[in-house]
Amino acid sequence: MLTGNDSLVTEFVLAGLTDRRDLQLPLFHLFLMIYIVAIVGNMGLLTLIGLNSHLHTPMYYFLFNLSFIDLCYSSVFSPKLLMNFVSKRNVISYVGCMTQLFFFLFFVISECYMLTSMAYDRYVAICNPLLYKVTMSQQVCSALSFAAYVMGFAGATAHTGCMLRLTFCHANVINHYLCDILPLLQLSCTSTYVNEVVVLIVVGINITVPSLTILIS
Repeated sequence: MLTGNDSLVTEFVLAGLTDRRDLQLPLFHLFLMIYIVAIVGNMGLLTLIGLNSHLHTPMYYFLFNLSFIDLCYSSVFSPKLLMNFVSKRNVISYVGCMTQLFFFLFFVISECYMLTSMAYDRYVAICNPLLYKVTMSQQVCSALSFAAYVMGFAGATAHTGCMLRLTFCHANVINHYLCDILPLLQLSCTSTYVNEVVVLIVVGINITVPSLTILIS
């Protein structure tokens, strides 16, 4: 049965972290504990910042968004990863795989630019303290956060859109614990040249721009 992109593969098998059965249960408990800590920590920050009016400042506004992104980012792949530790066959549908890829990339890229906004905020606070409230107004903070999400959406759309044009014929075992770009490209039975160019451009921009901005600030 063909999928919407004429792919012969309707589902993928995730190789996971290890195929040793004796390690599955210990790793399940370890990653479950890490995931719970991440959920509780980020939810605690979101609740604290949201309820405490004294924390409604630019720095905590960005920290609120960063916690939200981190909460969503960890929830994109952690539940599936945990299920794979206790299930006999680690299967994910084609649609589910592309959805996971999109949101994984969206939150990763958004986090990079949110960290960039936080670096700029601290730069203004230290170098121009007298003009801080004027420079980092509510409108500016909202615009910076919106721009971070827009960049994340643009990057995720570019990567996922290019992935949807590929055809996956018979090989369907992803050598990873989630649907990521490079492991998926290895399974394609059609040319991945366009995808590789997009990866080079998008990843180059999303690494260079935040890194240089953070270093300069």
